[in-house]
Amino acid sequence: MEFIKILFTSSNTATTVLYISLTAFLGVLIGKLEVKKVRLGIAGVLFAGLFFAHFGAQPDMQVLGFVRDFGLILFVYAIGLDVGPRFFSSFKNEGLIMNLLAAGIIFIGYVISYAFYRLATIQPDVITGIMCGAVFNTPSLGAAQQVIAEHSGSAATQSINTLALGFAVSYPFGVIGVLMAMIFIRLIFRIKIQNEVDNYNHQFENGQNKLESVTIAVTNPNLFGRKISYIKKVIDKELVISRIERDKIFIIPTDNEELRIGDIIYGVSAINHIENLQITVGKVDISLKREITGDLAMAHVLVTNRKIAGKTIEQIGIYRRYEANITRIFRAGIEILPALGTTVERGDTVRIVGKREILSDIRSELGNSVKELAIPNTIPIFLGIFLGIILGSIPIFIPGLASPAKLGLAGGPLLVAILLGHKGRIGHLDFYMTPGANMMLREIGIILFLAAVGLMSGSCFVETIVNGGYKWMLYGTVITFVPIMFVAIIARLLKINYFKICGLLAGSMTNPPALEFANSMAPIQAQSTVYATVYPLTMFLRVLLAQVLILTTL
Repeated sequence: MEFIKILFTSSNTATTVLYISLTAFLGVLIGKLEVKKVRLGIAGVLFAGLFFAHFGAQPDMQVLGFVRDFGLILFVYAIGLDVGPRFFSSFKNEGLIMNLLAAGIIFIGYVISYAFYRLATIQPDVITGIMCGAVFNTPSLGAAQQVIAEHSGSAATQSINTLALGFAVSYPFGVIGVLMAMIFIRLIFRIKIQNEVDNYNHQFENGQNKLESVTIAVTNPNLFGRKISYIKKVIDKELVISRIERDKIFIIPTDNEELRIGDIIYGVSAINHIENLQITVGKVDISLKREITGDLAMAHVLVTNRKIAGKTIEQIGIYRRYEANITRIFRAGIEILPALGTTVERGDTVRIVGKREILSDIRSELGNSVKELAIPNTIPIFLGIFLGIILGSIPIFIPGLASPAKLGLAGGPLLVAILLGHKGRIGHLDFYMTPGANMMLREIGIILFLAAVGLMSGSCFVETIVNGGYKWMLYGTVITFVPIMFVAIIARLLKINYFKICGLLAGSMTNPPALEFANSMAPIQAQSTVYATVYPLTMFLRVLLAQVLILTTL
């Protein structure tokens, strides 16, 4: 069994992968352990890595560095694609206040760090490393190391190592502190999870102008005798016509069909359009619900045909070629009112109302193949990561700083993924990713990242704490905990939803495990959306202030 001993004691690639796998396995199990309904979640992987490194694991540091960075890229890219469709609408609604609160957390942490430097006479490299680790921000550590390398001369190597040690000591509480803040806020304000979920869903529906089934008794005399094609152009983006009741018989109107006196339109509209429809069409009723019976039927069809994806409702022309209409589009948890110019994307689910016998033909035309959708769409992933790394590497020159700031390997891919997720496609290249594939990419990314971080930091962790590093840990604890608790309390007093606060805390601390912990509490998008909303500004400020702290204390 000599080869087993060699395998576990070497520092080659095989041994490194072995320890990463073992760390991931044990860490996920640890994260599932529950104490009084509280779990570490994905953060358990970090502590498993610290454990193995402390007891002698010696993986290849270069391989670990690659795994750490690549895992982080995969995680933030998956997050960006997931929240992209909702990102800009969320920013318009409350993005300003969320970014102001996040900036408050960042600047309070910076002031506390500078105060420790002045009052406790801590070395500049130590306090900067502590600040970077306390806020769980690896890119800021790299930026600070670059500044030291350019300004410390022969002492640069020692300072860089000291900075990394301060980072490692404060890093674990950078995870735990945010989780504790989320738990404490929940206890202090006696928050009930289900109530917060219901409140968020209600606010989300209102913010998205929830779609409603409507019936409209046509009373506008100017519309009588007009063709349906004309009506559609007049009320485009306000109403989708599903069917018309005429003489107690339902029909699917073609474009050449003319409206008659006594016609009742059945369709779909958004709440904010009801008043205008009352004026332009007739009396609107949202309480009357009539089942689709007889020779008409309703079907939900999954769009998987690549030839259809990227085309508008008008270009696809279902309503022209069939006695049927697309009445709703479901995309990434959002209901979309299908106007003539609305684009249908691969992975959308569309609701169709039409003649029963032709629905099968429409299903075949649109695809409706789960198997087809399950085929990995990998080319756009690597293209997006490629563009994200380029964006993250662009230097941002700030007056007064000797070294330019950068968005880094996390900020760049996140921004690109948000844009691609929002846009959906570039030409014939779509960036759709199934929810299952997105979750898998996200989970693998964060597990690789935390396993590598734990294995890289654990060897000197206990020794440093015993030899006085516990003071560094205390400083890091204050830098982590005080700003987020202070701002979280303010946010709750402003009656911000609890899960949005969790996303705010995780995003302001650039803390993926905290986001995963928050996501595990409820299957809604509030956490990830707010996280992505504040993350770009947060990443920039974290990287910038780490460099400022070094330059102002050297």
